[in-house]
Amino acid sequence: MTTRAGFIALIGEPNAGKSTLTNRMVGAKVSIVTHKVQTTRARIRGVAMEGESQLIFVDTPGLFQPRRRLDRAMVAAAWGGAADADIVVLLVEAHRGKTPGVDRILEGLAELPRGRRVALAINTIDRVKAEELLALSQKLNEIHAFEKTFMISAERGYGVDDLREWLAAEVPEGPWLYPEDQIADLPLRMIAAEMTREKLTLRLHQELPYQLTVETDHWTEREDGTARIDQVIYVARDGHKGIVLGHKGETIKAISKAAREELTEFLGRKVHLFLQVKVRENWLEEAERYSEMGLDFKDGNS
Repeated sequence: MTTRAGFIALIGEPNAGKSTLTNRMVGAKVSIVTHKVQTTRARIRGVAMEGESQLIFVDTPGLFQPRRRLDRAMVAAAWGGAADADIVVLLVEAHRGKTPGVDRILEGLAELPRGRRVALAINTIDRVKAEELLALSQKLNEIHAFEKTFMISAERGYGVDDLREWLAAEVPEGPWLYPEDQIADLPLRMIAAEMTREKLTLRLHQELPYQLTVETDHWTEREDGTARIDQVIYVARDGHKGIVLGHKGETIKAISKAAREELTEFLGRKVHLFLQVKVRENWLEEAERYSEMGLDFKDGNS
């Protein structure tokens, strides 16, 4: 039996469907999915098995024009993930086409180490006509010689099996790098924090998109088989604290309930979740917050 294993970096603009594709490939929710841009911060790895091949997906932050330290650290993490991977898959949304952001990524691909293998996956194919897809594919392949082009819908699953099978055949021969039943290499504490952050992002819409972060402070395994999870939501300003708490604490209660239900389902056992909101004005400039998110603080230097 010949086993294979390799790292696949999914890159693309924010909201191109990288997290949705990771979750579809792995068959479990390991990567935060929202309709907001720049929601993935850490390089979350999902592990998928396809035949005798183990595919480790590096779900990188979206590539965009960075404006501040956190942005720069996220973009550096994305390109770092691409440079380290065995195969890079560029995701482009069919209905958005060749945007200025895609142009910048295509330029960046030329800077990757020589011989880095890159495939193209045109996503959301159910939203445009066939002739538009072919024209977009041709245009992108003229700029960069992609090894292979796939037409997919990460959300609906179209074309995803073809992509997974191709990746399984192309990753290097070698022993598996993770136990067969492991789906993500993020510590559970970080996955739990990501789940709560997703609920905050969905609930608060445009009010506090990137001005908060969540950390799992304590994780206690109880004798009755349940888990007590204490988390801190850090916000940058006093006014933000009120938004997170909501009128008479209604917002934080709703977020806590939604996060607790998802954590209970994910862990397969009862979870007691306790959330605290703390103001830390300079959390975006604290190295410790970055390492909690799996980012390198130094990468944020301009």
